[in-house]
Amino acid sequence: MSDMNAPKAQFHHMKDGTAEDWNLIASQFGQFAKGLPDRILEHLMLLKGDFGGFPIDRLSHCLQTATLAHRDGKDDEYVVCALLHDIGDTLGSYNHADVAAVLLEPFVSEENHWMIKHHAIFQGYYFFHYIGMDRNMRDEYKDHPHFKRTIEFVSKYDSPAFDPEGEILPLEFFEPMVRKVFEKPVKSIYKKAEAAME
Repeated sequence: MSDMNAPKAQFHHMKDGTAEDWNLIASQFGQFAKGLPDRILEHLMLLKGDFGGFPIDRLSHCLQTATLAHRDGKDDEYVVCALLHDIGDTLGSYNHADVAAVLLEPFVSEENHWMIKHHAIFQGYYFFHYIGMDRNMRDEYKDHPHFKRTIEFVSKYDSPAFDPEGEILPLEFFEPMVRKVFEKPVKSIYKKAEAAME
């Protein structure tokens, strides 16, 4: 949370903002942005105790997905994507994969972003036919360069991660990886401005 007593810009409409106002806002943005990993980890904890009918709670599922990816030798960025793939469950009941992908997009590769954004369609292969949907919806993307990558993510890490007896590394294990991935964006509309402030 920002300090209520910190200096504030003087404009009431953006068109009236001055260079001093925006320099002040930019200086405070940098500090706020550094807290992003903490906010993400805190939000992930909202999944604790939420089972939604599944054999393990949503947080344990995310941790188990990340554990499987880590144990299989995936790099930190991939493991963080696995950890956060369902972070959107709390706010995106109808588009959880999109929510996770939006959070990750500035910080991860295009292939990891695409994989997370589309994982909900790909996991549908295992259950869409039980709820009146087309389990082969993923085939719409069969010619996409990240099709096989997303099938691998869903089949090896996401779908088997509902095992109450399976290994689940604690969130503290993944925290350094989250901090590393979210330390600095690799793509952002503000990248040029950020470089100028350094």
